[in-house]
Amino acid sequence: MKFIFFLSLPLYALDQWTKQLVLRFISPDAPRMVISGFFNLVNVTNTGAAFGSFRNNNTFFIAISSVALLVVLALLVRRRSSDLWRDMSLALLLAGILGNVTDRLLYGHVIDFLLFDLHIPYAHPWPAFNVADSCISIAVVLFIIHSFWQGKGAPKSRGD
Repeated sequence: MKFIFFLSLPLYALDQWTKQLVLRFISPDAPRMVISGFFNLVNVTNTGAAFGSFRNNNTFFIAISSVALLVVLALLVRRRSSDLWRDMSLALLLAGILGNVTDRLLYGHVIDFLLFDLHIPYAHPWPAFNVADSCISIAVVLFIIHSFWQGKGAPKSRGD
């Protein structure tokens, strides 16, 4: 439960606060250059999933996100054993899902605003994303690392 209060909720608040700043100060037609040729702040709407795939399916994504939100919340609240990596991953996932589903409910789309141009094929530029997307991506990486460690017999629990 402490992960919800100390990780999920602050990251959710950061996600929503940054999106409000974008809506207030960045026009969809006027991106703000931060690092020339590499990083811009933009105001992009995304009605789909990752990388803008499956566009115009907002109702479907609200339903899927709501189910995922309940599952992740249940796993965090009703945990059987103490596992730091698992709990951090779930808390990040919770923040990300909550941030993007809030956008879908309030605006009918997700607000993306971080735009990097990596100047390599398929990442020129990288699709715009937001804090919630970052939380989800980091959660997935932590889950993968954790599963490799568990597969090698690393200890799964931590002391409280």
